[in-house]
Amino acid sequence: MNIKQILFFVVAVLLFSMETFAQRQFNLSSPDGRVTVKVEVGDDIKWSASLDGKPVILPGSVSMAVNKDILGKKPVLLSQSRRQINNRITVDVPRKNKTEQDLCNELLLQFKNNYSLIFRAYNEGAAYRFETKYKNEVLVENEDVNLSFNPGSQVFFPEEESIISHYERSYIDTALASLSLGRFCSLPVLVTSGGVRVLVTEADLFDYPNLFLSATAGNSLAAKFPPVLLQADPGKRPDRDEKIVKEADYIARTSGTRTFPWRVFTITDDDRKLAESDMVFKLSRPVAINDTKWIKPGKVAWDWWNANNIYGVDFEAGLNTATYKYYIDFAAKYGLEYIILDEGWSKTTTDLTAPNPDINLEELISYGKSKGVGVILWMLWKPLDQNMEKHLDQFVKWGAKGIKVDFMQRADQYMVNYYERVARECAKRQLLVDFHGAFKPSGLHRAYPNVMSYEGLKGAENNKWGKLITPDHNLTLPFIRMVAGAMDYTPGAMINANKVSFRDIFDNPMSMGTRCHQFAMYVVYESPLQMLADNPTHYYKEPESTEFISKMPVTWDETRVLDAKVSDYILVARRKGAKWYAGAMTDWTPRTLTLDCSFLPPGNYKIEMMQDGVNAGRNGNDYKKVVQKITNGSKLVLNLAAGGGWAGIIEKAD
Repeated sequence: MNIKQILFFVVAVLLFSMETFAQRQFNLSSPDGRVTVKVEVGDDIKWSASLDGKPVILPGSVSMAVNKDILGKKPVLLSQSRRQINNRITVDVPRKNKTEQDLCNELLLQFKNNYSLIFRAYNEGAAYRFETKYKNEVLVENEDVNLSFNPGSQVFFPEEESIISHYERSYIDTALASLSLGRFCSLPVLVTSGGVRVLVTEADLFDYPNLFLSATAGNSLAAKFPPVLLQADPGKRPDRDEKIVKEADYIARTSGTRTFPWRVFTITDDDRKLAESDMVFKLSRPVAINDTKWIKPGKVAWDWWNANNIYGVDFEAGLNTATYKYYIDFAAKYGLEYIILDEGWSKTTTDLTAPNPDINLEELISYGKSKGVGVILWMLWKPLDQNMEKHLDQFVKWGAKGIKVDFMQRADQYMVNYYERVARECAKRQLLVDFHGAFKPSGLHRAYPNVMSYEGLKGAENNKWGKLITPDHNLTLPFIRMVAGAMDYTPGAMINANKVSFRDIFDNPMSMGTRCHQFAMYVVYESPLQMLADNPTHYYKEPESTEFISKMPVTWDETRVLDAKVSDYILVARRKGAKWYAGAMTDWTPRTLTLDCSFLPPGNYKIEMMQDGVNAGRNGNDYKKVVQKITNGSKLVLNLAAGGGWAGIIEKAD
C-alpha cells in the first residue's frame, strides 16, 4: 500500500469515526433501573423515556434558537460525561419532608458552539435542560420542546384561553389526540401514556419565561412561550391590568453563560408516588439567602373570602379597625400566627403608603403583636413594582410580617424576574411572600424560602361565583398542581353542601362536599401559609371543628401517600415531630378506604378523628368526632360520603 492509499485509508477511518460519533446513542437509567432515558444525537437531538422497558415518552427533538443560531440542529458532539448525584437536602420550610434525598444519574453532553445538554434520571422521573457558555448577553428566539406519547394517551389539560392568565384552570380529562391544533395549556399538565402517568412541569425557572404546551391534533405537545413584552398600555382596570401593545420576536434577553430551566417529567405507574414527588424542589437552585431562621410559617385568618361578614358584635362589620381586631382576637384564641388584610386596607389600590382612614393600621399591627398575631398585607403587583423598596420599607416600619401580591397574570421573562425581585427584597427585610393571581411554583421557593405559597390554581374563592370547585376538581390538585409546589387554595369552609343544595353566594360562600372534606385538606394540601378562609363568627360557632383545624401543622417532617387515584381519592399520612396526621378525600363517589397504621412505630396510640356523619351525603355539615386507641397493627375502615373526607391526629397514648 503506497502513501496515497494509506492517507486515503486514514482519512476514511477518521470520517467514519466522526460520522459514527455524530450518530451516537446514549442510555441513562435511574438508580433503581426502572426509568430509562435514551438520547440520540444525529442531524438533531432526540430523547425518549421508558418505564420498565415500556416506552412512555416517544422520541422527540429538542433545540434552542439563540442569536439566530439553532442549538441542537446539526450538532457536533465534543464530549460526554456521567455522574451519580446522591445528596441529602435539609429543607428550610418543608412542604413534604424535612430532608429530601436528591438521588439520580446524570448525563452531560457537550457540543461545539458552547452549549451542553444535561439529562437526569430519577427513580421518580426524568429531566433535561440546556446550558450555554457565551461571553456576552444573548437573545433566545425560541426553545423547542416536543413531547410525543403513545397512541391513545389521555390528558388532564389545564386549557388556557390566553397567554395572559392567572393559571386558574379546570383540568379537562380527555384524549390527547382529541385536542385540536393550537389549543394550549399552562403547566403542570398530566398525561397518561401507555397506562403510565407523566406529569410535565419545569424547575429552576429564573430570568426566562414560563413554558406553555400546545396541542398538535395528535398524541404530542409542543412548546409555546410568552415573548418579551416591549410596550403595554393600561387595561380596563389600570391598577392591575395591562393591554399588550408590542412584543419582541424573542422570548428572553439573558446572560450568555447560564443554565436554563429544567424540563421536568415525573414518570410513574403508581398515583401515590405522583403525589409524593418533589422533583421541582430537588432540581431548583439552593438557598440564596444567608439567614432563614426568622421565617415563620403558620395559619392565617383570611377576610376576603367571607367578605368580613362577622355578626353578633356591637360594631358595624367591614373594612375598619374594630373588625380586624375581631380577626386578631379570633386568631389569638386558636393559636393562628397571622391575619391577612386583603383588598381595602389601603386608601386606594395604587397608593400603598396611605391606609384606609377607617383602619388605624399601626394600632392594629401593634394590637396583633400584643396578642402574638402578625399582619400580612395584600397588594396589587403594579403599584408594588413601581416603587418596591420604598413600599417594603414602609411595611417594615409599620411592623407587617409579610405581603400577599396579586393579579400578576403574566408569565413572561419580566414577570419571572419580578417574582424573584419581590422574594429577594422581602427576604432582605424579613418579610414573608404569598403570590396570588400567580403562575405555578417553579423552584423559587427553594432559593427563597420566605416565599410561602402560590395560588396558580382554581381554588376555593371560585365558590363565591360558580360551581366549578367540585370534589372531583379538588381530587385533581394533589396529583397535578401540587406536584409543582405549595398551593394557596384557601380551605376551611364551614357551610358545606352537596350537589343539590350548593349555591354560589358571593358574600356568604359555601363549599361543595362535606365538612370532613375540608378538614382533610389541612393534611392533604400543602401550604406553609395555610388559610382559614371562612368567617370567624362561623368558626366561633363551631368550636369543635375550629379546635381540630387549629391543631394542624403547616410544615411536615415526613409524608407518605398511602392510597390514591388521580381525580378520585387520596389518603395521606404526614408526621410532625412525634405526632402523625392523616387525611382522606373522595370525589362525588362514596368510598370505603382503609387506614393501615403500619407506618407508625411500635407502641400504643390515641387517634382523634373527624369522620363524615351518617347524613353527610344529604347535609355536608354532618360529621362525627371519634377518639380511640390504636397500634401500628390497627386497620381503620374509613367510610367517606359523596364529596366526603376524613382526618385524624395520632399521638402516643398516655
